[in-house]
Amino acid sequence: MRVLLVNGSPRKNGCTYTALSEIAGELEKQGIDADIFWIGTKPISGCLACGSCVKTGECAIKDVVNEAAELLPEYDGYIFGSPVYYSGINGSMMSFMDRLCYSTSRGGKSPFNHKPCASIVSARRAGTTSALDQLNKYTMYSQSVVIASQYWAMVHGNTPDEVRQDAEGLQIMRTLARNMAWFLKIKEAGLEAGVPYPETEPRVSTNFIR
Repeated sequence: MRVLLVNGSPRKNGCTYTALSEIAGELEKQGIDADIFWIGTKPISGCLACGSCVKTGECAIKDVVNEAAELLPEYDGYIFGSPVYYSGINGSMMSFMDRLCYSTSRGGKSPFNHKPCASIVSARRAGTTSALDQLNKYTMYSQSVVIASQYWAMVHGNTPDEVRQDAEGLQIMRTLARNMAWFLKIKEAGLEAGVPYPETEPRVSTNFIR
């Protein structure tokens, strides 16, 4: 079993990476392979609302979003991490998530359906809960199973060294990793025992303006 951890920070080895590394290390201890994918520092365009993905199933803008989309089917679970900018996730990560989640769910089943997903954020001090709420909403839209920890999944610190001093934050990351590993194992056992996925009804969209 494999979990993809997405580092949405422009700093490849910064505070967000430090938190994700703590998770990855614990996942490996639990027998789960973990890979960290960095979205990089090149500009990531927001969604252009062109509608191309509805026809093709992929985003028309060719960049790191497409690279990540191609990887999704290879993994059994996902964890998304972002630094906090003005009480929200950073701009590049927001554009990345907007396009990744929308384009991969057009014309068929989303790769997030019935897979465990989690979000973590990193901040010097505040704005964490609103950023975490924003990040969680992406995969919740796609019938993913949200993996929680013993507290809101956040770390605090202005540098990686400071994050490593956040004993509670690092424990939260390890607990999240163990919960992710536990769910993946019971999901596998359930499928082997013949427990089917939930029935999915044809989607209904209600327009409030008639």
